[in-house]
Amino acid sequence: MTREPDLGNASGGMMKKYFKLTTLTLVLTLLSCASSETASNNNQTGSSVTLLTHDSFTVSDGIFDSFTSETGISVEQLALGDTGQLISAAILTKEDPLGDVIFGIDNTFLGRAVNAEILETYESPNKNQIRDHFDHDQSPYLTPIDFGHVCVNYWKDYFTESLPPPNNFHDLIDPAYSNLLVVQNPETSSPGLAFLIATISHFGENWLNFWEKLDENNVSVTSDWESSYYGEFIAGDGQKPLVVSYASSPIAELIFSDPESGIPPTGIIEDTCFKQVEYAGILRGTKKRTEAEALIDFLLSNTFQEDIPFNMFMMPVSSEAELPDEFTDYPEIQTGFSLSAFEIDERRNIWTDLWTEKILR
Repeated sequence: MTREPDLGNASGGMMKKYFKLTTLTLVLTLLSCASSETASNNNQTGSSVTLLTHDSFTVSDGIFDSFTSETGISVEQLALGDTGQLISAAILTKEDPLGDVIFGIDNTFLGRAVNAEILETYESPNKNQIRDHFDHDQSPYLTPIDFGHVCVNYWKDYFTESLPPPNNFHDLIDPAYSNLLVVQNPETSSPGLAFLIATISHFGENWLNFWEKLDENNVSVTSDWESSYYGEFIAGDGQKPLVVSYASSPIAELIFSDPESGIPPTGIIEDTCFKQVEYAGILRGTKKRTEAEALIDFLLSNTFQEDIPFNMFMMPVSSEAELPDEFTDYPEIQTGFSLSAFEIDERRNIWTDLWTEKILR
């Protein structure tokens, strides 16, 4: 739902799959119809607000027109690299912030952002639109905007009755699936980090033992998602029928298939999925608090939420947003392995160092 190396950007792997921003700074100037979904009732004609994002932030042309018409506020977007670089830049400039609102902090970096004290608290009046069953790290500093899942994907035609696709983590270390899986390095890839955290969530203290067995089963490791999916995975004319990717990847395969097939060639292994959530927050020290609040509210509006799937390949958090037909079959994933954002922040470097020592050395 990020730019490789890609530490923690939930949406970026998706967006790099199918869309690329080629500029680091995109200025969106906004003009047109009103929307009752923004919180600000005071028109700030002539004012602006700066939105910091990761490189892969992608929206439809004109998506903010109604926001500007309602508020008089134009939006300037400043893209600052992958999610890790985005947060690092916000931390380094927190005494004189580069912007007013930040988008793209996900649950693997939420703890770092909050602990660095770069954010101001805000509770949007639109928060009641967030799905009741939506499980996410609660923080008065950040508002969830979209979510997705990182899962093992499989190429359907490779598997047969005698060798069905794996069902779970344990199947991946079965010798029957030796040399079939490609993953990404968690130190340089967002989905790679998410998959590592999923295994830690599932296996607890025994996670390294799982990775030792996965290594013995000839798992392949690449530095980024593109090298895995479009290099070693069958989708990119590679040989591997198993790859760490996204729950929305089969939907994307269907949308972008040529010729159209009507049935995606890939599926997901739900028992391997890790839930990723992307948040937005107001940067501490902003001189445009009113404008920043209005923009956060707009990110929860139907106008913006309904724009997310086709552009971010993530899912909207709003229960009121209508999904495109292609996304109505997005799986209801019950496991969605995750860990506390603050535990991830505290132990992320320890985990990746141990993983690197065990798998790459």
